[in-house]
Amino acid sequence: MLVACMVMAGPALAADTTQPWKRGIEHQRMADLGNGSFLNPVLSGDHPDPSVLKDGKDYYLTLSSFDAYPGLPIWHSRDLVNWQPLGHAIRTDVGSIWAPDLVKYKGRYYIYFAARTADKRDNFVVWADAIDGPWSEPVSLGLPTYIDPGHAVGEDGKRYLFLSGGDYVQLADDGLSVVGTPKHVYDGWHYPESWDVESYSQEGPKISRHDGWFYMTTAVGGTAGPPTGHMVISARSRSIHGPWQNSPYNPIVRTVSRDEPWWSRGHATVVEGIDGRDWMVYHGYENGYYTLGRQMLLDPIAWTADGWFVAKGGDLGQPLAKPAGEALPHGMALSDGFSGDRLGPQWAFFKPGPDEYRRLSFKDGDLAVQGKGHSPRDSSPLTVIAGDRAYEFEVEMEIAPGATGGALLFYSDRLYAGVGSNGEQFILHRYGEDRPASLPPSRTGGKLWLRVTNNRNILTVHTSQDGQHWQKYPVQMDVSGYHHNVAGGFLALKPAIYAAGTGAVTFHHFRYRALD
Repeated sequence: MLVACMVMAGPALAADTTQPWKRGIEHQRMADLGNGSFLNPVLSGDHPDPSVLKDGKDYYLTLSSFDAYPGLPIWHSRDLVNWQPLGHAIRTDVGSIWAPDLVKYKGRYYIYFAARTADKRDNFVVWADAIDGPWSEPVSLGLPTYIDPGHAVGEDGKRYLFLSGGDYVQLADDGLSVVGTPKHVYDGWHYPESWDVESYSQEGPKISRHDGWFYMTTAVGGTAGPPTGHMVISARSRSIHGPWQNSPYNPIVRTVSRDEPWWSRGHATVVEGIDGRDWMVYHGYENGYYTLGRQMLLDPIAWTADGWFVAKGGDLGQPLAKPAGEALPHGMALSDGFSGDRLGPQWAFFKPGPDEYRRLSFKDGDLAVQGKGHSPRDSSPLTVIAGDRAYEFEVEMEIAPGATGGALLFYSDRLYAGVGSNGEQFILHRYGEDRPASLPPSRTGGKLWLRVTNNRNILTVHTSQDGQHWQKYPVQMDVSGYHHNVAGGFLALKPAIYAAGTGAVTFHHFRYRALD
């Protein structure tokens, strides 16, 4: 049996006095300021395309998970600010998962979502009789040319799915298939040609009701590209079948200047509060931190005398009055002692194969991962979502003959950075390339501790033979360009561990800590 232990170097971090956020689990930042106000983001880190369901006094959330599995994470809140993870709705890999919609209909929960692989795309639905599952296997809806489905129930009592580009299609009464073919119902709202946007990209339709009107909340302008591109628009109709009239207040939300704290704000869901105040939940990039992905933002809305809603949160750079409701303990620990018999909810494989979980075995606080592929690009690394501008994580590895293991900041199989070892020499990972180093570590067997620090997009690695005495790796990296506008994919730069080759790598106690 491999023996492993881990020590976190240095004293506990002092309270954060230089940043405006409160600090929670592992010193992670949190939105609730504890004084009746909150400061965005409400879910920091990569939480794109949020879909929020109000269910009595509870709120449930799911998000795009793209190439990470298990996918479709589900979160629970009672005040829209403090969120707890419940689990995931899908384990079967159907491709990169985009823009889900979480709804409840006649006591059953449904998630509609788009997914694509290299050679095909489709829209799917999963369902469950309880929000924490078990969830069904994904059911294909046979809509390969659309993305971003949004569920609605019309004045006729029938169920419909609104789609990208202003089309919609009727659903069967059970919500698990479509009836007929999609029809075009909405042409969108067109911004001035002089605005700097990525593309028109009418997508993400979400349907809500207010005072006898149907409201369609939509994103246009592209979800990345220029900081001023993405935006929220609204239209309304007395009938689910249209005609749809654009809001005179469009765009409801838009980043006007790259000087604002949040870029590319869009893809909103309108949510009813429990105290008469209503809200929008949407995503945005933090100014200067594309690497953190699209983070979840909360914006108060107000209804005008003529029956439209407008955003009241400004650029979201200042604290706002909290919604009503119970404040649950917020967040999720990213550290893991691997003491159970399965992966913790913080972990996800990148592009897993059909038998990925068979690579894993747990024993006495050890996670043994059988190697796969030759490097991070083809080994399906295990990743977690970090939401802090600066953080560090450590892990101890026992590297068996024939294996290679390491710790990374991982964006995709095309772009990652960090350090690995095959038990004989270090391997520097940089720009998504793998470079054996000329500095063979002085080692006892195949045991190695790695500490990775990401301090505002500057990556530093330290190594240790005993978990006590650390040596700085002689190469540091600027990873500020490791993001979608460089490499595509709509992803985020995530802490990761990997095992490649023919042998196994045993990991003991992964520990995460946010820095000031």
